[in-house]
Amino acid sequence: MRYPKNINNKSVIGFVAPSYSPSIEPYKSLFKNALKNLRALGFKFDIGPNVYTAKGIGISNKPDKCAKELMDYYISDKNDCVISVGGGELMCTILEYMDFNKIKESKPKWFMGFSDNTNFIFLLTTLCDVASIYGCNAPDFGMNGWHKSVEDSLDLLCGNIDTVYSYGMYEVDRSDIDDICAPFNVSEKTRLYKYPKGDIYMKGRIIGGCLDCLINICGTRFDRVNEFIDQYHEDGFIWYLDSCDLNIMSNVRAMWQLKNAGWFRYVKGFIIGRPKACMHDKDVIDHREAFMYMIRDLNVPVIIDADLGHINPSMPIINGSMAEVKCKGNKMNIKMYKI
Repeated sequence: MRYPKNINNKSVIGFVAPSYSPSIEPYKSLFKNALKNLRALGFKFDIGPNVYTAKGIGISNKPDKCAKELMDYYISDKNDCVISVGGGELMCTILEYMDFNKIKESKPKWFMGFSDNTNFIFLLTTLCDVASIYGCNAPDFGMNGWHKSVEDSLDLLCGNIDTVYSYGMYEVDRSDIDDICAPFNVSEKTRLYKYPKGDIYMKGRIIGGCLDCLINICGTRFDRVNEFIDQYHEDGFIWYLDSCDLNIMSNVRAMWQLKNAGWFRYVKGFIIGRPKACMHDKDVIDHREAFMYMIRDLNVPVIIDADLGHINPSMPIINGSMAEVKCKGNKMNIKMYKI
């Protein structure tokens, strides 16, 4: 696994929009404030041509133009890392225009993003053998008063930390908050579902991302997961999964699909975040049982409703790193090793 060079507060951050751009509120004001906050720390910027564009469908611009921006900025020597300015819906459509061989041959660079950015984060690791960060999109740095999860994302980029800890509280609703740049409105205590019950420990190479995106990649020409996990089979794998728009039964089908595609071979455990679309829904089964339904027979540790995903806050993760996960009660931590 190749690990990019860490940045510092004198570095140049490249911003790209391979998914949505911050062209509407609240993202527009948040991104503007993010530049202000990061500039105050000393960072400089290299802003891509699509960052303020809204000409695409589910992404900032036409797929070929989004792919060109991402390629150019990842390979460029004018910036030291690349952060996505947003999630979205159809980043998958840019993949056919990407040259992953060229990326693999280039100097490794940190790319950080969230949600739809799984389409590059996951492939950067599984196709190019380069670690990436499933963490904040740029507008998150626009909050006035960063949540610890936002601090953790920047600290991982800078190499200041190697361990992230659960945050204890999560956000249920922020509809009554008028200030666009207000911090997360955390009000609910984190309650972890664990299998088996009791303390949990797992160690392995950690990979994953947004489940909605992973099932789209699965089975395409960009799916080289089985080759990747064969390469690192001695390490075993911890899968982290973030479900966004999938309903309860869609999550069952998603887990079935990845399992039967062979992705869960050599699995050492799962960390599954709070599913945005169905956390409080009731079907024949609830969301915890939906995830367990297809993986219980793998007989590995599982943590569900972790601080991970679209219900804030979310622990940033170095995709492709070796990791040790410890969980006791409703507290967990992930220590990541660059090996």
